[in-house]
Amino acid sequence: MDEKLSRKLRILADAAKYDASCSSSGTPGRKADVDGLGSTTGAGICHAYTPDGRCVSLLKVLLTNYCLFDCAYCVNRRSSNVKRAKFSVDEVVTLTIEFYKRNYIEGLFLSSGIIRSPDYTMEQMLLVAKRLRRDYGFRGYIHLKTIPEASPWLIEEAGLWADRLSINLELPTEKSLERLAPEKDGASIEGAMAQMFERIEEARQEGRHFSPAGQTTQVIVGADDTTDAEVLRTSAKLYGHYDMKRVYYSAFSPIPDSSAVLPLKPPPLMRESRLYQADWLMRYYGFQAEEIAASSHKGMLDLEVDPKLAWALKNRHLFPVDVNRAEREMLLRVPGLGARAVDRIVAARKHTTLRLEDVARLTSGLRRAKPFLIAADHHPKAKLDRQDLRERLIGKPRQLSLFA
Repeated sequence: MDEKLSRKLRILADAAKYDASCSSSGTPGRKADVDGLGSTTGAGICHAYTPDGRCVSLLKVLLTNYCLFDCAYCVNRRSSNVKRAKFSVDEVVTLTIEFYKRNYIEGLFLSSGIIRSPDYTMEQMLLVAKRLRRDYGFRGYIHLKTIPEASPWLIEEAGLWADRLSINLELPTEKSLERLAPEKDGASIEGAMAQMFERIEEARQEGRHFSPAGQTTQVIVGADDTTDAEVLRTSAKLYGHYDMKRVYYSAFSPIPDSSAVLPLKPPPLMRESRLYQADWLMRYYGFQAEEIAASSHKGMLDLEVDPKLAWALKNRHLFPVDVNRAEREMLLRVPGLGARAVDRIVAARKHTTLRLEDVARLTSGLRRAKPFLIAADHHPKAKLDRQDLRERLIGKPRQLSLFA
């Protein structure tokens, strides 16, 4: 690789790291011989899941980090003082094919700043995917970050060549978008999501190829004063209205020469983690956004305990539940019991009456689940001091008062 192309790769792979909609598994990867590429921990590589459940490594780059827009939270905004670079279509295609041949990657994640116009940028990204598929017979995974302001027919054509499409919502409320990204329009973003949803559904029903892995989006957390409860309500809307496959949460990170309207410090990373846990509860455990919000304090999730435990502590009147009789839906709400453990319990109790030691063999989370469960040989006290229970479950020593 020549030095000019290598420099572009360093800049545009690093610039792509702020997009969380393609997440790494965090596992150690192969060592690369070029600037960290080929390693799951280096810039330029991310992981995604294909429609059949495989985890694949992707070359993750921007087509360019030049941008016409001046979004306050974005390091690549037009007023930002950062090193700039731009790939040609041929350069992205060549890099993808060469890294694919060397077994560094199994696909491509391509995003971009907006140059010339949204249509021009979308067309350039579309050409990359089209050339990979048509000219090189590329069968790897392709994820394209689409431009909501681009013409609908360009986004539709992108779905013919990509495995997954995504449009970043960026900020969870229209009010925040107007304040921090006035050149973007929340209505046009949601309109593009709706269009994409309709085309994906039509293709699925007709057995055609159109973004078979669905669509995703990203929400930045901590760049404004939006509460966790509001973020989760927005996510619930996206899942319900547009069949979003995943909402990614990206903790705001202060950027060089940032606007005075932005916070000086990033939010705690635990906040991002709690939002992912709450999101998981909504998608796989039957929780509603309002239930999780009701367990928060002033709309913010508890950073000391996970949302499921916070909900259980807030709803002690519903516990303990009997592992031998309770509905699956209620067992899913027991702290410490994952979906697989619950399925094992439901299957096992058809053949025997479960004791506490049986439950221990079916889950590794018995310590957390124990106060909330009844088993054949285990009947916890009906009333426990909630604060004491919380302290014991999170491992904090109880503070004794001199005046108690």
